[in-house]
Amino acid sequence: MIQRFLNISSILMPGVLVVSMAATAGAQAPAPQRGGAAPTPPCGAGVTGKNIASDSRCFELRTYTVKGEGPGSIDLLHSRFRENTNRLFRKHGMTIVGFWQPLNPGMENVLIYLLAYKDAAARDAAWNAFRTDPEWTEVTKKMQVGTSVQSFFMNSTDYGPMK
Repeated sequence: MIQRFLNISSILMPGVLVVSMAATAGAQAPAPQRGGAAPTPPCGAGVTGKNIASDSRCFELRTYTVKGEGPGSIDLLHSRFRENTNRLFRKHGMTIVGFWQPLNPGMENVLIYLLAYKDAAARDAAWNAFRTDPEWTEVTKKMQVGTSVQSFFMNSTDYGPMK
């Protein structure tokens, strides 16, 4: 899993440093999260460390894998984001950087996207507001999609173009 993430991140975001996971051989990937279920590690401006930009935003790379046993499909997930989720993300202060559909064989049911926030506290506040939004509750009832979610928190490197 870590190798797959490292390959994806090097394709999508050259110059971004992962700060929430170890990239050493044999390291375990972080447990899947859903919208803030686990504590957000420090990220964003003020995080210090080797090769980290002190003025970076907090980036969150999320992967959704649609479960084969359902409910829903990758097409329904894309529709949910296109028709509802993106607007609600913006409503709650999340900056959408981009969405990607992997082309690798075996990843047809995967959606990858990247969000940005001022810092970890802003991220948590945005997700708390999003999860409790009555409109989001209705959307998930109408457009149910069974997914497994992974979330990776990152800061930009000091030499990368995206901060």
